[in-house]
Amino acid sequence: MPLRPSGAFWTSALKQLWLPVLCVAGLLLGTAGSTSFYFPPATDVLATLWRELVHDGLAADLLFSLRNIMVGLAIAIVVGVGAGLVIGEIRLLRQATTPLLDFARATPTVAFVPVIILTLGIGSGPKIFLIALGSVWPILLNTISGVHGINPAVHETAHSYRIPVRLRLLKVILPGALPQIFAGTRVALSIAVVLMVVSEIYGSPVGLGHFILQSGSGFAVPEVWAGTVLIGILGYALSVLLLAAEYALLGWYHERPPRNRRAKPLPRNEVTTS
Repeated sequence: MPLRPSGAFWTSALKQLWLPVLCVAGLLLGTAGSTSFYFPPATDVLATLWRELVHDGLAADLLFSLRNIMVGLAIAIVVGVGAGLVIGEIRLLRQATTPLLDFARATPTVAFVPVIILTLGIGSGPKIFLIALGSVWPILLNTISGVHGINPAVHETAHSYRIPVRLRLLKVILPGALPQIFAGTRVALSIAVVLMVVSEIYGSPVGLGHFILQSGSGFAVPEVWAGTVLIGILGYALSVLLLAAEYALLGWYHERPPRNRRAKPLPRNEVTTS
């Protein structure tokens, strides 16, 4: 199976592209000629964004934030998928950890920001830890649900053929749970973007969150909007990359025929009789 986006990916991406294009066109038309201090014209915001990226230090802030979110999300995926495969496969462990996982999922991760800053400092490590901590729960819970939702006949067949545990995890359980793993990763990505900004607003000398905070403190409204737009672009770009990875790894899932599609009858000359 080729690990590259198929035609179905480009079709899905184009279907999702109309809304961002419509929003950008609406902002350009709606704010044209605006004299409001808090809502400058979108053209001024885009010009400010370009100037800050090319001539000022916004590119360094973008790279810092991008590195944090990529590393934090990668850690969350590894931990969430690894623990989810084990918990979902062992029934007794799944029943014992369900209350604890529900409690951890319901606890807002943003509440840990002051504690993490006080204990770990203001470098990249605490921000990566915060992003991983908040993003791991959707991936973990969806992995458990995906493993638990595999047809029991598949497990029985694997056991009857005495397939080794490692091979069963990689070839049977993981592919069966991948659709829900990607669903949890999409949710985790949105959480990671929010935590990236929050972690950089409080006690950070660099990053997109710090750029927005400093611009707001100086009443530089176009710069604030420029940083906000850049965060939106970053989140959308990461979402498209995740969609491409999903279609590359789950081409069999997205390109399968609908269940209600009827099988075409065989030509008369190909119908066999017993």
